[in-house]
Amino acid sequence: MNGLISKKAEQLLSSVDVLIVDDNQFMRKVVRNILTNIGIKTVHEAADGLAGLEHIRVHAPDIVILDWEMPMLNGAEMLRIVRNPRSFPVPDVPIIMLTSHLERWRVMEATRLGVHEFVAKPISGKALLERIISIIVKPRPMVHLNGYYGPEPRKLLVEPRLRARGIMPPANVA
Repeated sequence: MNGLISKKAEQLLSSVDVLIVDDNQFMRKVVRNILTNIGIKTVHEAADGLAGLEHIRVHAPDIVILDWEMPMLNGAEMLRIVRNPRSFPVPDVPIIMLTSHLERWRVMEATRLGVHEFVAKPISGKALLERIISIIVKPRPMVHLNGYYGPEPRKLLVEPRLRARGIMPPANVA
């Protein structure tokens, strides 16, 4: 895995503090092993959304890997709580949603709630590494727009739609 990343990325990865929030102990172990194999040295775990919220409040990890489907407080509900800057002390923490539920509405809902990245189970080391590198090498600023609080939408996804609606000028116009 280390042959896929630069020395600078390797150094950044070794200093990242990651929290895994998943009710499935086996899945936490799988994700922990992947993170360790890609060079992340500090990995914490929470067995449910409530424990995850408390860990984020107290320790402010650099990245949270969050399962969608959990009892009591699911990933979407937890994300909604975290992304409320009026009531949560660490609303800017980057979050990667991890799920085996790949329906389009879930991806759209996670995006609407302010997730940084979305990863499907079964998870691969390459997919997780790409998402983490995206977060630490090309961080997106947090924005607060019309009730949305989360990472700035990617321009490649937003600009064509805005241009099509006449909100932005065509790309060739200065």
